[in-house]
Amino acid sequence: MDTVQKLVSGFSLDLGPVKEPLGFIRVLEWVFTIFAFATTGGYFGTTHFKVKCPESKPIMDVKPEFGYPFRLSDHPYMFPTCDGGAGNKTYLQGDFSSSAEFFVCVGVFGFLYCTATLILYLGYQNVYRQTNRGPIGDLVVTAIFAFLWLVSSSAWGKGLTDVKWATSPEHLVEACKDVCTAGEYPSMGRLNASVIFGFLNLILWTGNCWFIYKETPFHKDPIPPAAMEEGGPPGP
Repeated sequence: MDTVQKLVSGFSLDLGPVKEPLGFIRVLEWVFTIFAFATTGGYFGTTHFKVKCPESKPIMDVKPEFGYPFRLSDHPYMFPTCDGGAGNKTYLQGDFSSSAEFFVCVGVFGFLYCTATLILYLGYQNVYRQTNRGPIGDLVVTAIFAFLWLVSSSAWGKGLTDVKWATSPEHLVEACKDVCTAGEYPSMGRLNASVIFGFLNLILWTGNCWFIYKETPFHKDPIPPAAMEEGGPPGP
């Protein structure tokens, strides 16, 4: 209880850091991180092909459904038969959940870290700058997230390419070319945007490392202001 009271009493809202690159870029990271995992995690799509039996029967539409986390073998659909039966249960092929879940996981943890650091920047700026541990720790974690965005975005970009191939109507009708024709392709614009947001996060988190680095003791001015006032710049 005492710790909670100290945290509440020590909170002092100051929007000044948001006007500086350090806080402003963190807000952008917060927003783009939400876009990255939200456009992937909530995806649901439908692919489409048509079945035309040799007899004079109506064309039958088949619309297999799939979605996050893209374990396509978990999404069965009924493949119609020309003999008038109930159809055969068929499954999409492929498991691309590892790259998709890794990408979403990085996004969720990045969102949580952005939220925590924004609270620290805006409410406990004195604590953040009181010692060198705050900026140094922030720099290390931000650099780790920049690397994770690189890896996860690259992996999910490759995974998305595989998902597109596995759910392509032209790929699905290869096994039944005699009676099947490709239909409408699934809408992938949302997933394409997720990859773009992933690489935008890579740029933001990598660029922010420089501004956090300037808050650490590792960043030193080449010529201290006091030396400039006393003797001016050093001679050749």
